[in-house]
Amino acid sequence: MTDDERPDETPIQRALRLKKAAIAARPKPPRGGKFQREQAAAARSSSKSKPWMSR
Repeated sequence: MTDDERPDETPIQRALRLKKAAIAARPKPPRGGKFQREQAAAARSSSKSKPWMSR
């Protein structure tokens, strides 16, 4: 029996487990520093063109 086959697991549970594993294996974006500041600045500047988003 391989790691992908578990007798006490339904096909839906298996699919969900494999999906979570695939998501966890994806490369993560860098955290902190210049990159994060640039992302935050881009998010703020784009909201100026959406007057309905402000109060």
